[in-house]
Amino acid sequence: MTDIFEGRTRNLGDPGFDGAAVTSSDDNDLATTARCLYIGGAGNVAVITAGGSTVTFVAVNAGSFLPVRAARVLATGTTATSIVALW
Repeated sequence: MTDIFEGRTRNLGDPGFDGAAVTSSDDNDLATTARCLYIGGAGNVAVITAGGSTVTFVAVNAGSFLPVRAARVLATGTTATSIVALW
């Protein structure tokens, strides 16, 4: 398959280039800092941002994209399910 964007420099305004399912953890960072999170099942999402702040997003709808650069998705405080990190 041809990718006409292959040689283009990526920036934070672009769509996700890759992604992975998230296993929330109070101790372990994501393998790659996310540019956004996809929330498959509604609930709260607690993260440590790329800047080091702890933030909880309350009542995130299922099927939402959460535009946060997350270094970690915390188990404590996260009730949302089927989370996917995109970068």
